[in-house]
Amino acid sequence: MPGTQTTARSKGSTDPVPSGSPAKANGAKGDGGRAKAPKVATPWGAAIVVDEVSVPQRVGDRRFAVVTQLLETREGERLVRFAYTTDGSARRGPVTMRARDLERLRAALERAPVLGEVLRL
Repeated sequence: MPGTQTTARSKGSTDPVPSGSPAKANGAKGDGGRAKAPKVATPWGAAIVVDEVSVPQRVGDRRFAVVTQLLETREGERLVRFAYTTDGSARRGPVTMRARDLERLRAALERAPVLGEVLRL
């Protein structure tokens, strides 16, 4: 869509976090001043957001974004979450994207290398 931009942001280091060491990515003391990665709830338990991209969407007057997040559990398992957001909070529901917006997702993933590697898009 003209006039819209995709966004990508990494939480913590882009280096892989050793299994059993979520504090490193979670910004615990001794982390070199990195911001604390936000925690999210999943059916597999709490996880931290490691990497994220957002693709703005618009239908008529409604504005929202499709968010793709790389999550990591305390045990080091990686999860990928696709969600809608209207105010920065992930919302449930099947996520539907137009084919042309998938190109924008691919472009955003270039700025989120860890998430892009996991998805291999």
